[in-house]
Amino acid sequence: MDLAPALRDEGYFADEGLLTAVHLALLLGRPLLLEGEPGVGKTELASVLSRVLGRELIRLQCFEGLDSGQALYEWDYPKQLLRVRTAEARGQDIGDLYAEEFLLARPLLRATRSEHGAVLLIDEIDRADSEFEAFLLEFLSDFQVTVPELGTLRAKHTPVVVLTSNRTRELHDALRRRCLYHWIEFPSAERERAILDAHVPGLEDAAAGALVRAVQDIRTLPLLKRPGIAESVDWARGAAALAAEGSAWPAALRRSLGLLIKDEEDTRLLAARSEEIFGHP
Repeated sequence: MDLAPALRDEGYFADEGLLTAVHLALLLGRPLLLEGEPGVGKTELASVLSRVLGRELIRLQCFEGLDSGQALYEWDYPKQLLRVRTAEARGQDIGDLYAEEFLLARPLLRATRSEHGAVLLIDEIDRADSEFEAFLLEFLSDFQVTVPELGTLRAKHTPVVVLTSNRTRELHDALRRRCLYHWIEFPSAERERAILDAHVPGLEDAAAGALVRAVQDIRTLPLLKRPGIAESVDWARGAAALAAEGSAWPAALRRSLGLLIKDEEDTRLLAARSEEIFGHP
């Protein structure tokens, strides 16, 4: 498969380094660990890959306190209790309360049992605890789940695994060694322009050029939260809508800045540098 055009058809514009990382991860069957600032397209890559590969996307959102039970499986206790009460009321045999009908598959088990293979997105692994990271490392080594009541359930098709991290904490070396690694940078002006052309059709050349220059300049400022690709696309859509109502383009950019900047301190900083970024009103 030629990845570059396949991803572009889905509106995702990857550079050569990322394309190579994805290609090798698929070729070698290795999990792909993506790091980079929020908004550079780490999570979106997994979503796009699922469509390109024709696989189900299964997402495990990590958070502090996440444990293996929440990621693997749980038993449906209300359903089991209902079975007990119904059987008792009817004088029937309770039956096997640990049959598969009572099993609630969570993301890791769902990915393991996927009929046609899955893209497993383990999102923001850096938000999970070190203990969960150690458990995950074991899971990634063999892609099987042991349910004491049912035995060992092995993957029918090895899932394509994408892990993302915003580096809120350092990941263990063991997990890094298990994965193929890639750091995603903010897009170049050329790639950002291509992204806008794909996601905001009809945007005039001059307007698109002005917006890309502004976004690229804004990201060089000492902001608390640098705007990501999704924010620049939203900004383009908002500014284009205001321009269609009669606003001049520089004014439309200023008026819709809340779609790009999402922090009060950053807003004040940008206001102080407004003339430098946007020119004279």
